[in-house]
Amino acid sequence: MKDLVSEFDFFLPQELIAQEPFYPRDHCRLMVVDREQKTWEHRLFYEILEYLSPPSVLVINDTRVLSARFRAYKEGTGGKVEILFLRHRGEDWECLLRPSRKIKAGQILRLGKDPHFSWMVKERNNGVWLVNPLFSSPEEENLFQFFGEVPTPPYVKNQNIRLEDYQTVYARIPGSVAAPTAGLHFTPHLLRRLEEKGVKVVSLTLHVGLGTFRPVKEGRIEDHNMHSEYFVLSESAAQTILEAKEKGGKVVAVGTTVVRVLEAIWQRFGTLKGMEGETDLFIYPGFRFQVIDWLVTNFHLPRSTLFMLVCALAGTDFMKEAYGEAIKEGYRFFSFGDAMLIK
Repeated sequence: MKDLVSEFDFFLPQELIAQEPFYPRDHCRLMVVDREQKTWEHRLFYEILEYLSPPSVLVINDTRVLSARFRAYKEGTGGKVEILFLRHRGEDWECLLRPSRKIKAGQILRLGKDPHFSWMVKERNNGVWLVNPLFSSPEEENLFQFFGEVPTPPYVKNQNIRLEDYQTVYARIPGSVAAPTAGLHFTPHLLRRLEEKGVKVVSLTLHVGLGTFRPVKEGRIEDHNMHSEYFVLSESAAQTILEAKEKGGKVVAVGTTVVRVLEAIWQRFGTLKGMEGETDLFIYPGFRFQVIDWLVTNFHLPRSTLFMLVCALAGTDFMKEAYGEAIKEGYRFFSFGDAMLIK
């Protein structure tokens, strides 16, 4: 029997979609969900300290968000085009163009009135455009630093979001077009207190792209194709995680991106090892988790691959109950929303 996407639908009042970050970050709300006892608690995020202890390990994603959204113009007509850069593909860039209906291969897109920063549209594949920059590669750093806009999701209507608002405190490696939002709740003070308690914190890198936030439009889960995303896991991080498991500690993933990297590597090798590559792993109910034990995550969109992943971990019916409780209690949803610890 095919799994239907409609099974992962639920009603979410629009007023619960968070439009701005919460400060102090670690004072947002935290729903602690026990998937074995089928219970939940309402806490504050910094109280996660009470649940984590050695020899457990916290795994974070240290990717850094690029200012990857640009407002460009078609050469000749002056028509406006929004560009969202996704990732490099050789010398080209994969991107989303909006509106894309009248874009054609060979079209030149210019940044503002300055003809220097221009791109030639090459082709479109599965909704993603390939564009070639008509300027030198070293200039890309200036482009993102001085001309790009924060690539907040379309459900965030607030136009005053700063890049640092959409960045984890441990963001280090540039390359994402969306934040690994479960990590937005951590502060340097909270991370320091965890390490003082003996909980090890290790990082990996997954550059969040289209694969994470693209909506599921198909009627059946099996028909949805995930786009691949680039990741790096160091050998030392892999060994630290394995050692924690051997000692009976919990592997606590901060965000679904961490889950996908660790489980993808295990699927390939039957263990964890350092590697660099890409993953298009799509996790939904029926998946058997081999690495992660607990998950820190935000509250996700209905019918999304992210909600399907948490349902795979905790059970669809129970997750719907927990989400129903969160809605009743007025939790804030999505990127700037509150958090859940699934244990």
